[in-house]
Amino acid sequence: MLPVVIVAGLHRDARRATVRRLLREVPGAVALHHDLSAAPGGTVRRTLVDGTGLTDDAETPLVNDCACCALREDLVPELERLADSGLCRLAVVELWDAVEPRSMAEVVAAHGHGRFELVGVTCAVDPALVLPSLGNGDDLAEAGLATAPTDQRVIADTFARQLEYPPVLVLADGSEVPSDGSTPTADGRPVGGDGGGGGVLTPDPADPADIELLTQLHPTARRIAVTDPGLVAALTAGFDPGAAAARQHPACALLPQEADAHGVTTHVWRARRPFHPARLHEALEDLACAAARSRGRFWLANRPDTLLSWDAAGGALCVDNLGPWLAALPDAARDLVPAERLAAAALDWDPELGDRGQLLVFVSPELDVDGVTELLDSCLLTDGEYAAGREAWCRLDSAFDELLDPAVP
Repeated sequence: MLPVVIVAGLHRDARRATVRRLLREVPGAVALHHDLSAAPGGTVRRTLVDGTGLTDDAETPLVNDCACCALREDLVPELERLADSGLCRLAVVELWDAVEPRSMAEVVAAHGHGRFELVGVTCAVDPALVLPSLGNGDDLAEAGLATAPTDQRVIADTFARQLEYPPVLVLADGSEVPSDGSTPTADGRPVGGDGGGGGVLTPDPADPADIELLTQLHPTARRIAVTDPGLVAALTAGFDPGAAAARQHPACALLPQEADAHGVTTHVWRARRPFHPARLHEALEDLACAAARSRGRFWLANRPDTLLSWDAAGGALCVDNLGPWLAALPDAARDLVPAERLAAAALDWDPELGDRGQLLVFVSPELDVDGVTELLDSCLLTDGEYAAGREAWCRLDSAFDELLDPAVP
C-alpha cells in the first residue's frame, strides 16, 4: 500500500520546510496540497509536487459551499490515483493553514481500502511562534483563513487543536530558511505571509522557554527537528486515529500534569463538587484570559448528568455539551462507550458521584496559580449549597442555558 503522511500547521513556513525535507529524503515521494485561499471565489487549487518541482496544477469546485468538504471529496481520489500508478513511494498531504489534521486523518484512514495507508500525522511548528499563535484571538475569517462561510473558529484554538492531536511535532530550526528569507510555494513563487501566526522561520536557536511551552502543552508528543536524520522514520512509524482522538477527548484525554520550568507553568485543578452556574459564568472572562491555554472537563450543579468540555485559547472559551457522564448512563449503555473512556473513568471513580468531577488544566508563562485556584474554588457550591441536594441544585439560575441550549431559528 502507498504510505501517506499528513503535515499540518498554521506556521506555514515550518510546514513547507517539513514537506521539502520529506521530498528530498524519500525518492519517489510526492506532496499533495489543496490551497483554499481562492475558496471564496468558488474553487480550490490542487497542486502536486515531487523532488523536481511542480508536476500538476488543477482546480476543483467547492462542495456544499465548504472548502474542507471539497478537500475531502478530492483527496481520496487523488490518493487512489497515486497508489494505482505504482510510481509513488510516499504521499505527503500538506494541509492548508487552518485545516485541522483530525478530520483529514480520519478520512484517509477510513478510505484506504488496501490501496493506501495513513502512517503518520504531524504538526510543523516554529517554537518562537507558539505563544503568539496561542494568544491570537482573531477570527479565522478576519485573517482570510476561514474554510467556510459558517467557520467561526479563532486562530488560537485552531492552532491548539492542530498541536495537540498528532503524536509527533516537527520543530523548525531556521536552517531551512532560504537565503532571501522566503519560502517557495508549490509553483516556485516566494511568499512571506504569516499564515495566521506563521511568518518566516526564526534563524536563531529556539528559546528554552518556547520549547518548554511546547513540552507542557503536549507532553506525550515526540518532538523532532526538521533537520534530524530520524525525521522520515519518525513520521512513518504508524498512526492510530482512535488513540489520537482519545487524547483530545476531555473525558479520557491524557491532559498535562503539574510542571514549572523556564518560567512556564502547568496547573492542574481538580474538585469533586459541582460549580454554581451563576458564579462560574460570572468568572468565565477572567478564567479564559488567565492562561495561554486551558482545557478539561467540568460539571454544573443544575446539569448534574451532563459532561461539559472546557477549551480556551487566545482569550476565547468554548464550552460544549458532550453528553452524559458514565455514572448517568444505564449499565447496558456502557457497552457502547469506548474502552479508553471506561478505563479513564475507572481510574478516578467516586463511590457517590461516579466519574463526575472537575479537571481543568492551565498552561502559560507567568501563570498566577494562586489566583486561578482561588477563583475556581469560589465558583464551587458551598457546603450549605451542596448539602441541599440535587433537587435544589437543579433550581439554580443559569446563564449557561443560552450557551448550551441555543434557540432554534
